[in-house]
Amino acid sequence: MLRMKKITVLLFCLLLCDAFAQTNDSISNMLTKELEHIYSRGHINGFSVAIVNESGGLYTKGFGYANVNEKKKYTKNTIQNIGSISKTLIGVALLKAQELGKLHLDDPINTFLPFEISNPNFPDSDITIRHLTTHTSSITDSPKYYKNGYVLKAKENPGVKVNTNFRSPDEIISLSVFFERILSKPGDWYCKKDFLKKKPGTFFKYSNVAAGLAAYILEQATGQSFSTFTKTHIFDPLEMSNTGWSFSEIDFSKHSRLYSEPTNELAFYKLVNYPDGGLLTSSDDLQKYLFELIKGYEGNGGILKKESFEELFTPRLEEINFDKRSTGSFSDDYNMGVFMGFSAKGYVGHTGSDPGIGSFMFFDPKTKIGKLLIVNTELKKEGVAEFKDIWKKLQEYEHKLKL
Repeated sequence: MLRMKKITVLLFCLLLCDAFAQTNDSISNMLTKELEHIYSRGHINGFSVAIVNESGGLYTKGFGYANVNEKKKYTKNTIQNIGSISKTLIGVALLKAQELGKLHLDDPINTFLPFEISNPNFPDSDITIRHLTTHTSSITDSPKYYKNGYVLKAKENPGVKVNTNFRSPDEIISLSVFFERILSKPGDWYCKKDFLKKKPGTFFKYSNVAAGLAAYILEQATGQSFSTFTKTHIFDPLEMSNTGWSFSEIDFSKHSRLYSEPTNELAFYKLVNYPDGGLLTSSDDLQKYLFELIKGYEGNGGILKKESFEELFTPRLEEINFDKRSTGSFSDDYNMGVFMGFSAKGYVGHTGSDPGIGSFMFFDPKTKIGKLLIVNTELKKEGVAEFKDIWKKLQEYEHKLKL
């Protein structure tokens, strides 16, 4: 009799699980159809999305084309650069280096640099690594950064668009040369105007240059390239096998074409200051990282100690650090942890944009649900509206899916 009861309970559980799986599949199918409907507007050639909670991935899928001419589908495994979401990896890497005793976030940057950098308006005030991570270093993005920051993958690019600020492949320079030229006083591109008339540590000014400099300092402190360090301490532990910082580190056959307009294919390019926005990854890989961030926020992450995750997610800025704070629900610069953005509504994550790409990655600390969106088409007016509607649709379904 007891055995019959156990069998009955087991059958009931199996039936319940099957019904639950069917319900989840049904919800996923409905979401897919709605996203396909939004995609049909035609302002974004290809994109991928993911929804994640504290237990794992709930939904990941690609839409449209990675290569329009070849009708190659954009899938969850399609790879492309994701823009400034990359900066959150700099934060995680710095905290890992701090755990290893290689640096401390409150160290002055000149402790590690082979050349000196200081704000000429405040020459006696140290710029610290933490100032870089909160965008309060007083270092700005100069015109020379935008003019010299993008380098073509190939010298010849027939039939595709080459932006005017894309440099020839033979003009590629190292991070060391780049920062010495642009930030050190004897440098060819140095300009006093590229530093704020604000004391380091007092005023928020988003800076791609400062972010890349933090990654270069990590290299100097650890004796490893930023690429090697992040692969060892982030990508490999999280099994992000389709992720890297250069075309040679990924399976290039999976890389999407990028588009400046839905009908204009963009030449492949790379970033000189690659840590600030040059991560090459897929939505399937990036969701693993997002899952780890959610777990880390809860104190259960694996790639950093609990105290390090707490530091990563501790907001550091106040009203006094801003002229005007961004109040958008998914603006990542209302507050800042260690290169980890916070929106006015409490979402945690980062946005990204570069020629031919756009990206969002955020999670809600209250619900422990996160989502991401990566597109391969530069967003003009209609594309922005399509991007927003995709994001809203993910929000609409994120509470319906379970794991």
